[in-house]
Amino acid sequence: MSNKPSGKQPAKHLGERMDAMVIVDSDAQRRACLASILEFIDYDNIHACAPGGWQDVLDSPEEVGVFLVAQSAIEADPGILQSLEAWAPKAPVLVMLSGKTPMKLDDVEGSHVIEQIKRPVRYQVFTSALQQAQVYRESQEKKAPSHSPELFRSLVGNSRGIRKVRQLIEQVAGSDATVLILGESGTGKEVVARNIHYHSARRDKPFVPINCGAIPSELLESELFGHEKGAFTGAISARQGRFELAEGGTLFLDEIGDMDMHMQVKLLRVLQEKTFERVGSNKTIKADVRIIAATHRNLEQMIEDGKFREDLYYRLNVFPIEMPPLRKRTEDIPLLIKEIITRLQHEKRGSVTLTQSAVMALSQYHWPGNVRELANVIERLVIMHPFGVVDLRDLPEKYQVDPGALKDAVAPDQTLITLDPFEVPRLPRDGIDLKEHLTNLECKLIKQALDDAEGVVAHAANRLRLRRTTLVEKLRKYGIQRADETT
Repeated sequence: MSNKPSGKQPAKHLGERMDAMVIVDSDAQRRACLASILEFIDYDNIHACAPGGWQDVLDSPEEVGVFLVAQSAIEADPGILQSLEAWAPKAPVLVMLSGKTPMKLDDVEGSHVIEQIKRPVRYQVFTSALQQAQVYRESQEKKAPSHSPELFRSLVGNSRGIRKVRQLIEQVAGSDATVLILGESGTGKEVVARNIHYHSARRDKPFVPINCGAIPSELLESELFGHEKGAFTGAISARQGRFELAEGGTLFLDEIGDMDMHMQVKLLRVLQEKTFERVGSNKTIKADVRIIAATHRNLEQMIEDGKFREDLYYRLNVFPIEMPPLRKRTEDIPLLIKEIITRLQHEKRGSVTLTQSAVMALSQYHWPGNVRELANVIERLVIMHPFGVVDLRDLPEKYQVDPGALKDAVAPDQTLITLDPFEVPRLPRDGIDLKEHLTNLECKLIKQALDDAEGVVAHAANRLRLRRTTLVEKLRKYGIQRADETT
């Protein structure tokens, strides 16, 4: 079976790529079902084959974006992963498990196996795995080492806000423009900075972070620009500053809003002239450094209060990126939890499993500490319940909610939509109002389609395989507002 591209070109953002997906499974019916699923989520370039037939469906291994290999194929031919890696060494592999139990890592040989997908497979889990596969493939093409599990922490998710952040990263990474990252503490501003560096031409050079608020103002100049021996009391030897350490790479100035006015003047001069001097020296040093700054403060208000230089602000604010707080992207929490647990497992610090009720409760919390607070909670649960199952009652008290409040809610990753053609979602113990549930589900899918289409009704209708007039009637029926009123 081979499904050729249909010709439509969906928008490509970070995490979306249309290289060939090659399904390897001995069961023809399952291959057809998986191909249909991928088509449903707009993955167009799909090829399916039995084990050993992957070389026949494509002209070149360079065309392969991802291999999706059934566990049964690996069990039938234990050497299949090595064969795939030898034929297409840059292509990542996703393993489709036969059930819910992951294969032992010792049984899954080949470093290019990046995810084992359990059944029943959920939409968010599957699209997240595809995103990880794309990043792995890009890292291979650039001949750079694959990213650490921490690199994309906080950027996981399908909310409109985080998709916008990934799009902005993709747009600015290839340039040397100065970037200003705004957002509350704990939202992942340094993660954004590291991603910009990773996707830039400077990726092979240093990424040097410095927290401007954590260093006393009298020492910050030496930290940034370095000093000569004897420049001040305690300077017993010459020392390079962060600008020299970051030469050719990226300097990340975190909490730039905490820098005093004296240092702001010196930083502005470096940004303008691309040169600096060490403390105690008059020798000019050229600076080939990309600047990324971040702050949780309102710099425009600080300018009005006379605490931040307006000219420095406009030098830094060439390309702003705002990280949304976690309370505005609660639909991403299940994937963030999974990503954090995966990181802890990778670091051999343990693991834990959260029940549906626990995830739903965490999704209803307001998270003043944002992703950092969520990571701390998951790490605490791993310590308290090593390799155990955490239910609602096992959460720290302030994260618990009344079980009655969860009764009518639908968990973020437990809707009636399933990507597994051989599994059906489990009916809640107390039953369900099917008509009401399907109505709510239809509303959510319509809103998601409108978000994806940025409010353009015609595009949203195409995503839902509906006539435009039909979608307009449904919008009117459900009272859903859209930006595209005149389309």
